[in-house]
Amino acid sequence: MNIIITGGSNGIGKQAALFLSQEKSNEILITGRNSRTLKKVSDATDNNNIRYLVSDFRNLHMAPDEFKNNVLSFFRSVDILINNAGTLFSKKFVDIRDDQAREMMEVNFFAPMSIIKTLLPIMNRNAHIVNISSMGGFQGSMKFPGLSYYSASKAALACITECLAVELSEQKISVNCLALGSVQTEMLENVFPGYIAPVSAADMGKYIADFALYGNRIFNGKVLPVAFTTP
Repeated sequence: MNIIITGGSNGIGKQAALFLSQEKSNEILITGRNSRTLKKVSDATDNNNIRYLVSDFRNLHMAPDEFKNNVLSFFRSVDILINNAGTLFSKKFVDIRDDQAREMMEVNFFAPMSIIKTLLPIMNRNAHIVNISSMGGFQGSMKFPGLSYYSASKAALACITECLAVELSEQKISVNCLALGSVQTEMLENVFPGYIAPVSAADMGKYIADFALYGNRIFNGKVLPVAFTTP
């Protein structure tokens, strides 16, 4: 399978890529902003099937065709897209600058939508799009101070998942969303210093990888909470 994972240089995305790379027939393309950390992930696989693309999703809307052409240099078609990249500024609502709020919406919502729209022409029938959201954006879940814009951006990602599943059904493309709870990542440590999550990045990465491979056999258009704690 040809698999794209955004935000694959560390944390959950990295772990999902490493798990998927254990199958020799999988070809994985990871994206991120740091070429050094991306190369480390690529070099960590025994099967030499992880490649990487340096991309800054804060400005993806300015050059979507360039992103598509870069992907086409690796793949002629796509079977799985995992929209995992995200960014967060943890500040009270009144303290968030407009540029920070817009960056969160750009990276967490508009960039995944631009990627989907750009890659649709090369997505195979029965392809699976997995959007990684958060329990912060899950309706009715506990909310935390300082995460208003982040949670709103993840809620938007969850909602449009349901919409896209309907619009892409004729193309036999499934779209699902996983709303993650607390996972031991650098982002969690920055927001909740000293808190130890009950789920490791490796365990969640494996879960997401498995879901990307097989979840569309059972689910389509679903927003699924994947949380032991929040946080």
